[in-house]
Amino acid sequence: MSNKIRRSMPLFPMGTVMKLTELSARQIRYYEEHQLIRPERTEGNRRLFSLYDIDRLLEVKDLLDEGINMAGVKKILLQEENKEVHSNVKEAAGKDKKDFTNEEVRKLLRKELINAGRFHRDDLPPGERYRYFH
Repeated sequence: MSNKIRRSMPLFPMGTVMKLTELSARQIRYYEEHQLIRPERTEGNRRLFSLYDIDRLLEVKDLLDEGINMAGVKKILLQEENKEVHSNVKEAAGKDKKDFTNEEVRKLLRKELINAGRFHRDDLPPGERYRYFH
């Protein structure tokens, strides 16, 4: 299993994330309300966070500690997200569509799904993700 896939897997409960980030549950919920993170939910509606979510929380915490307000934090993170998407598009556009091998198509799809999973914007149920990676 690739490291990127592992980093996007929702594994950590709120208590563990609080210890790792030194943020309160209220702060974490507040950042979720502002859509800076989107943790997965269990059947019992408990939040489960991935390593990407934890990284994002630490990034938000650092930006706020630098004196940047919430609107500025959102703008910075959105710009970073857009740069990532544009670099993926440029990378894909750099090749002629006919030149893609099956392996390259799988890698590109995997990268896009991982990035979508990082921000929890994919519509694939977890069981469906498996068939695209194997």
